Parts: sequence; structure tokens; C-alpha cells
Amino acid sequence: MSDWPWLAHYPEGIAWDAKFPARPLYSLIDDAAARFPDRPAIDFLDRVYSFRQLAELVNRAAAGFQAIGVGKGVHVGLFLPNCPQFVIAYFGILKAGGTVVNYSPLYSESELEHQIADSETTIMVTLNLKALYPTMASLLRRGKLDKLVVGNLPEVLPFQKSLLFRLFRRREVAPVAWGADHIRFKALLEPHQTFIPLAVDPADDVAVLQYTGGTTGVSKGAMLTHANLYANALQGGLWFQGLEEGGERVLGVLPFFHVFAMTSVMNLSIHKGAEIIMHPRFELLAVLNDIDAKKPTLMPGVPTMFTAINTHPDIAKYDLSSLKACISGGAPLPAEVKQRFETLTGCKLVEGYGLTESSPTAACNPLFGVNKTGSIGVPVPGTAIVITDREDPDKVLPQGEVGEICIVGPQVMKGYWKNPEATARTIRHGRLHTGDVGYMDEEGYTFIIDRMKDLILCGGFNVYPRQVEEAIYQHPAVAEVTVIGVPDDYRGESPKAFVKLKPDQPAPSVAEMMEFLKSRLGRHEMPREIEFRAELPKTLIGKLSKKELVAEEREKYEARKKAAAGKA
Repeated sequence: MSDWPWLAHYPEGIAWDAKFPARPLYSLIDDAAARFPDRPAIDFLDRVYSFRQLAELVNRAAAGFQAIGVGKGVHVGLFLPNCPQFVIAYFGILKAGGTVVNYSPLYSESELEHQIADSETTIMVTLNLKALYPTMASLLRRGKLDKLVVGNLPEVLPFQKSLLFRLFRRREVAPVAWGADHIRFKALLEPHQTFIPLAVDPADDVAVLQYTGGTTGVSKGAMLTHANLYANALQGGLWFQGLEEGGERVLGVLPFFHVFAMTSVMNLSIHKGAEIIMHPRFELLAVLNDIDAKKPTLMPGVPTMFTAINTHPDIAKYDLSSLKACISGGAPLPAEVKQRFETLTGCKLVEGYGLTESSPTAACNPLFGVNKTGSIGVPVPGTAIVITDREDPDKVLPQGEVGEICIVGPQVMKGYWKNPEATARTIRHGRLHTGDVGYMDEEGYTFIIDRMKDLILCGGFNVYPRQVEEAIYQHPAVAEVTVIGVPDDYRGESPKAFVKLKPDQPAPSVAEMMEFLKSRLGRHEMPREIEFRAELPKTLIGKLSKKELVAEEREKYEARKKAAAGKA
């Protein structure tokens, strides 16, 4: 332990060697209700729920889920935006003994179908919105699911907004084919249903099956146990020292179906008795108005959110001074974005690092201490980072040498669902191999110098080139395609497709190709650009090669930056 270089430079007042008990994840909500019963837990578009009310709804949901067959070994999906139903269902499923499977509303139907089949999800919770319900209704009709639990937004809005929604936003609502395989979310919460407490083994029982993927784009379900997620919430609570128990307000704009928000917004807020000012999605004006009016003190986000705030033309009109601290994750945080945001708000913006497989937080720059530009910081309490040889993954490298970043800690997943081979490759000797390449300096700060070969980090979401390529290959005029990530000042990276067309087919325009892809890709996966070329780079053995295109696009980007700096 004395050999860990970060110990001599660890943030004052934080115990790196803290121990974390293995407890059921739902104990977070039980503890918060006991400690802060009348404190606000959720503010959803001005509808406020106290911790006492939230815990009561979770208990009712647990009984309701058990009544429709949820128990040990049952996987229940959440296909929801940020809304009270997400929190209630999440903890209700866990209390009922089930496992939560998070689904992104951004995914295409084919991606959702794969994950439902792979995860063995039988029940899905969603809303009656056109953006959500028809997709799940289609999968239900085709036998991919057994039951749908369907809620609506008016039932969780204040009276006036509920009325306005029913009057003016009816076009957003889908007709629901109510039947025996449909359960109203409201009915799930009926009181006086019988709840049978089930014993949970926090270290072994999977709380959340969170899908991730490798560079090939093949989705894998990370098995995050109750103990993994409980520990990561407590680790975050220790890291953000100085927080007032039961006195903070957290702006919840990151999507809870993403592991970053699930832990750093939802679970951490409940652990600390903080109020979540919840937004269904990130809308800049709504966020600025709420910061100005509701005075949140914390805001986890991705760099694109902080960039949007920084560049708003009327930003001086908004009072942002309530913010104490913000954490950025999901993509590298540009130094200029950090500096501009801190100047605007007077609060500290720090960059953290983690993976789905680590629940997710593994390292972070300190709020009070040295922040090193380009660094992901030092390990959070109870966590070690080691660098291993890329050619010999069992060999730990000396400090300062470049290799693969590995994580050891209580937040590291149990393994990949139904994939022992991938688990064995990823977790070796208790170390989670991240696939990211970097080094650790003399003070224990880690720097990433390269990421997984093909993965594109687009605004905090993972985009897998193979999935985009396969969608483009479905067009009859396409002969070859290569997709890479190109620099994007707003999203960090965006997908760009290079396409070689067949000579014997009518050549589509870029607009026609984009239209073709709309039904085949999620919105976050859509290429920012499509470039048609007569030939694409190949290796000596004839495989399509990306490295030449990556270098070419990087050179163009640097030239544009240099030209822009010259004009300034």
C-alpha cells in the first residue's frame, strides 16, 4: 500500500483506504427516507416528492412487481427517459428481488431486440409516448417480451402542467393496446398489495445488467452487483467532500439509463439526501432557467453540456452562482471548456473516469487539490489503478511507463452476462482491463494517451463503427464502407463514413443515404458526414484500414484550428 504513488498526494480529508460494506442497493432509499423523510427527493418539472413519499412508492412498486411475477432471476427492462417512474421502478424491481436492465431510447429497434433476447428480459417498463411505446409494442407483438408496464407523464406532473400536457401535447401520445399483457404503471402502485421481502446476497446478486460493447460493437451485459453499485455511490459521497447531508440540489439532466447518471446523479443523490432537479432530457434554456431559479449546487454532465452553457449568447443573463461543483465524464474534457465554465460560474469543474464495468467511477480529479490538464485524476477511495503491459497483460509495468490502464476495487463488475470468455479476458487477477492506454505520473495521476482502437465517444455515448458500417452496407449501392471517429468540438467525436459505391448501381446522394440510415441507426449513431471515394485504404492483406483516414482527418482538424487561431 505504501507503494501507491497517489497516497502522498491524496486530497486532504479523504481516506483512500475506506472500507465499503456490501449492502443491498435499495438500502440507499430506505436509509434516505429514515434520515431525511420530509426533505425533497425529486423535483420533476415542479412536482416535488419527499423521501418519505418516494420510499412509499418504491415499496408499493416492489409489491406490484412481485404480483406480476418479478422475483429472483427475473430481468425487468426500463425503457424510459428521466422521470419519477424511472426511480420508482428501478428501486421497486430491486426490492422485489429482480434485476434491472437499462435500455436507451436512442437505440434502433434491432439493437433493442438483440439486447432483450440476450439479457432474457421478460417485462419492460415504458411510457405511452410515440417516441417509446410503439417500439416496445412491436417487440411485444412479435413475442420478444411477455409484459409491458406503461405509464404516462401527466400522472407525475403538477396539476396545471398535467392539464396543459393533455391539452397541447396529445400528438406526442401513442394509443395503447391495453390487454392482459399490459399493466398500467399506476395500477402497479395500488396500496395493500402483499410484499414478500427476499434475502439478497449483495456481493453475488446482480442488481443491474448494464449493456456495453467492445470495439467490434457486440453488446455485452456487465453484471453489476448490489455491492458494486452501493460501493460506488459511497465512493462518490466521500469524494465530494464538504457536501451538506440532506442539503444539496443536483441537476439531473444526464439520462439515468446511462451508467454515469445512474450512479453519479440518481444513486449518489439519494445516498446524500440531495434533491434531484430532474429533466427528461437536456434542453439548454430549461437547464439555464432552472439553475437561475432553483439554485442547484451540483451538476454532473458531459463536455457537450458545459460547452453549450459556455457558448450561449445570453449566458450573462443567468445567475449560475449556486453551483458548487460539477463533474464531467463520458468523454475527454477540453481544457478550454473547463476554464471557461469555471470562470463563468465560480464553481469547480473536475474530470472523472470510469467504465460501465466499474459501476462506473474509478478515478477523478479532486475538488480541493491539484487538477492536472489532460489527466483523469487519482483513484477514488478503495480503488487502485495499475498499468499493465499491452503484450503481456499479466505483467505490471513500473510507474511512468505506457501500458493498459487496469482498475481494482469493490465497484468492479462480477463479469459479463453469459460470456465467460470475455470475462476471463477482461478481469485478470482481480484487475479490470479497460482497453485504454496510458501512464501514471510520479504523483499518482493517470493520463490516457489512446483509447480503444475503434470506439467512438460521441457526446458521452458509445458508438461502435461496426454497427454503423453494417447499416450502411444494407444499401444496395454500397461496395465498401469504413467508419471512424472524427474530432468534433461539441461532441468530442462524431462518426464519419467513407463509402465506395458499386459501379453498376445508381449512385445515391449524401441526403438519400442519410434518409436510408434513419430507420437503421440510433440518433447518436448517425454519421456527421458521409464521403464517397473511388477507393478506400487497405492493409497489405486487403483488409479495410482506418488508420490512414484517422490521420487524414486529424490533420484537417488541426489545420482548421490553426487557421481559426490565425484569424482571431
